[in-house]
Amino acid sequence: MRQSVLFTKTRKEAPSDEVAKNAQLLIRAGFIHKEMAGVYSFLPLGLRTLEKIKQVIREEMDAVGGQEIIMSALQDKEIWSRTDRWDDAKVDNWFKTTLKSGGETGLGITHEEPLARIMADHISSYRDLPVYAYQFQNKFRNEMRAKSGIMRGKEFLMKDGYTFSRDEEEHQKEYERVRDAYPRIFKRVGIDDITYRTFADGGIFSDFSEEFQTISDAGEDTIYVHEKKKIAINKEVYSDENLAKLGLKRDELLERKAIETGNVFHLGTRFSEALGLTYKDEEGNKKPVVMGSYGLGPTRLMGTLVEVHSYEKGLVWPKEVAPFTLHLIVLGEDAKARTEADDLYERLTEKGVEVLYDDRDASAGEKFAASDLIGIPYRAVISAKTLTAGKVELTKRSSGESALAEEEQLYSL
Repeated sequence: MRQSVLFTKTRKEAPSDEVAKNAQLLIRAGFIHKEMAGVYSFLPLGLRTLEKIKQVIREEMDAVGGQEIIMSALQDKEIWSRTDRWDDAKVDNWFKTTLKSGGETGLGITHEEPLARIMADHISSYRDLPVYAYQFQNKFRNEMRAKSGIMRGKEFLMKDGYTFSRDEEEHQKEYERVRDAYPRIFKRVGIDDITYRTFADGGIFSDFSEEFQTISDAGEDTIYVHEKKKIAINKEVYSDENLAKLGLKRDELLERKAIETGNVFHLGTRFSEALGLTYKDEEGNKKPVVMGSYGLGPTRLMGTLVEVHSYEKGLVWPKEVAPFTLHLIVLGEDAKARTEADDLYERLTEKGVEVLYDDRDASAGEKFAASDLIGIPYRAVISAKTLTAGKVELTKRSSGESALAEEEQLYSL
């Protein structure tokens, strides 16, 4: 893409009412637009990154047998009443509205109920199980603490997945299979070294649920990390009795602030029993389906990447999710340099290299400042000086290392 046709512009300052680092940098870099507290629109560069994050998640979910669907955001009051989750006294962050035709509807905050009802139409026998279905969909929560940028919003994109199994033994196998895909996602987006499988409160379903927590000062959670075992425990369940169950000792653990980047839950048969999701086993006996839930927010993950992969000048995107691989910049008014940059851009594009080409009539300072903010993994500069050498100046964003490079090196970035 030629930067001269990109309608978004970088800016020196973020809105004065924006306190979250991730939103400040993303707004300044032209990735998102703030609509109101906790609500953001994704602009061309931001959407490219968000779609790449989704694709990483999609590939890893498909690899463990996931089937992608998309459900409605508008929710049927009746099924939520059957599970006792419609009342604001039970779940207080609904967005609800009255239908002109009568009755109420809500904007989905999660999708256990509607998917359980869908599965009741398709699951009748033990032969139909197990099943893992997932979706990417905007969720809506009437969030009071919308001060964490795109990491905690009133409207946000979520990958929510659900397993359906015959019994606890089968459920545990499905649960572990899906859960174990999460570290592969975090490795691909470059945060596996600071992300810990974390034991948290299991609520009414089990002793523990599991979260994936990424170490960051921007985190809202406090966890206690065992660095050697690569596991952690959330402060909410931190006690001698839970430590004993996990085989941990207090003096082995380090206290850290962290961002919850994913979670997995045992749901048991609560939703299937309430909504009539049953199957017949080999003997013809009717049994409730055992469910599990698996959450991972692409927008939240994007915000987390900004919090942990950025510095004062701007963003530092991992290659797998960067909007482009290479930022090509032409400097000066030298006609030959401009022609060479134009031609190089065309050759790179033909070779399949994702390039953002800064062909604007702007100063070197403006171009470098914009490049720093946008944070593309590699930057190639063409100028009268590099033409003399017959090469380009190639800089790796993550390390800041620069060197003159041959054109062929750009094709394999």
